[in-house]
Amino acid sequence: MSRLAAKFEALAKAGRKALIPFVTAGDPRPDFTVPLMHEMVKAGVDVIELGVPFSDPMADGPVIQRASERALAHKMSLRRTLDIALEFRKTDQDTPVVIMGYLNPIEAMGYEDFANAAQRADIDGVLTVDLPPEEGVECSALLKARGIDPIFLLAPNSTDERVKKMDAAGSGYIYYVSLKGVTGAGHLNIADVESKVHQIKQNTQLPIAVGFGVKDAETAKSIAKIGDGVVIGSALINKIEANLDDPDLAKKEIIDLLTSIRQALDS
Repeated sequence: MSRLAAKFEALAKAGRKALIPFVTAGDPRPDFTVPLMHEMVKAGVDVIELGVPFSDPMADGPVIQRASERALAHKMSLRRTLDIALEFRKTDQDTPVVIMGYLNPIEAMGYEDFANAAQRADIDGVLTVDLPPEEGVECSALLKARGIDPIFLLAPNSTDERVKKMDAAGSGYIYYVSLKGVTGAGHLNIADVESKVHQIKQNTQLPIAVGFGVKDAETAKSIAKIGDGVVIGSALINKIEANLDDPDLAKKEIIDLLTSIRQALDS
């Protein structure tokens, strides 16, 4: 059983929901990310999505776009992101780490080289935003052969047939994009999310993590009643951007926010 499957199974047995933060590797500087990951685990997160900085992040709003720009200014790359994951893994053998990014850097490295590098870094899942399952057969097979879960996105307008394709192609969990738009955009309609997640659950046994537009503890708590996990990204990166001259304060504000969300999810 993969770390992700084991984590979601343990959470389900305990009646708890997964708290999944997203951070961009190397933002605001390379030596910030691993200590932050460890502090997030102490604050009660269950899975970490580690973003690969990319120059054209089409699904990301301005906040995460700027995070990528800051990281790229420090020469961050897919390989260096995997190095960060490996450094984290040296002292944390339990917390699942999911690499989240875009196809171009993976194609540049080559699918097999990437799968081997991800295995060496002890990565648990790979979420490639712009790689649909129809075009990801080769990459997904290479990842699964190495015990790594390929994770796919579902949108509010995804059909039942689409959900079944994601269920067959993916593993670990399904990432449900809760609104039409980019990360950090819009205001969530909880009733719409509930209706769609209910529909998705009729066609998959995989856990469903809900992301995009989750900004605070109140929203996260509402989402947690519907899905199996909550993903929060832009709200955390906002803390970094607001405190570029004081990384320690940025870290404290991130941990305070995650702690409040963890408490809300468990209440």
